[in-house]
Amino acid sequence: MTPEIPAPVRSRKAQIDHTATALFRARGFAATSMRELATKLGLEAGSLYSHIKSKEEILHRVCFGLAEAFFSAFAEATANAQAPLATQLRQAIEAHVRVLTQDSAASAVFLHEWRHLSEPARTEFLALRDRYEAGFRTLITRGTATGELHTPDAAFAALTLLASLNWLPSWYRPDGKLAPEDIAHRLAEQLLNGIRNSQ
Repeated sequence: MTPEIPAPVRSRKAQIDHTATALFRARGFAATSMRELATKLGLEAGSLYSHIKSKEEILHRVCFGLAEAFFSAFAEATANAQAPLATQLRQAIEAHVRVLTQDSAASAVFLHEWRHLSEPARTEFLALRDRYEAGFRTLITRGTATGELHTPDAAFAALTLLASLNWLPSWYRPDGKLAPEDIAHRLAEQLLNGIRNSQ
C-alpha cells in the first residue's frame, strides 16, 4: 500500500506546480530559473530542491498530466459506439475545449513548452500526441465512409480542427463573457459546419 502523503506536502507541491506553470507560460520554460521560482514562492532555493528535483520535473508533470486528461475526455466523449459519427466528433471537440479551459496556463505550457522535454520523455510525448490526433482522424474517416461527414483528406481535416481548437488558450480568460460550455458549443458548431455532409 502506498503511504498517504500529508496534506501540507501535497499542498506545497501543488503550489509549486501552479506557480511554475504560470512562469513557464509568461516567460517560457527556458527563461524560467529555479531561483526565480523559489523567489516567487517565498522559498530559499535549497528548500525548493527538497520538494522537486528540477523544473523539468514540473514540465513533465504538466505535459503528461494534460495528455492523460485529453485521452480520458476523448474516451468518454466517444464511449457510445452506436452514436452517429458526427455526434461523437462534436462531443470529442467539446471535450477537448473543456480540458483546454480547465487551466489555460497549463494548456499553453502543454501546447508550446513540450519541446523542452528531454529524451526519452520527448519522444514518448510526441507518440501520445500522434495517437490522440489519430483518434480524431479515425472519427472523421469513419464519418466520411458513412456519409455523415465530407472531406477529401481526413488527416488534413483532423489537423486543421485541432489547430483551430489549440489557439484557444491564447485568448481564453476565465472571467470572459463566454463560459467554457458556450465556447465548446460554438467552436464545435463552426468547425463541424465545414465537414458535415448536408445532403
